[in-house]
Amino acid sequence: MLPVKKTSKSRTRTRRSHHRLRAVNYALCPHCGAAKLPHAACGQCGYVNPKITLELGQEVEE
Repeated sequence: MLPVKKTSKSRTRTRRSHHRLRAVNYALCPHCGAAKLPHAACGQCGYVNPKITLELGQEVEE
């Protein structure tokens, strides 16, 4: 069966208003100032918190 009445653009878009993409929330690394995800290690310096720092691996030349 087909719908009896046309659904307007406004009603359709109101229904889909929560389908949008959300902005990524970045935080600044307190150690080097680069943008990073909160609660994650910094990609530039490996800083996590004052008690933990990750050792970043270096590339091996063959």
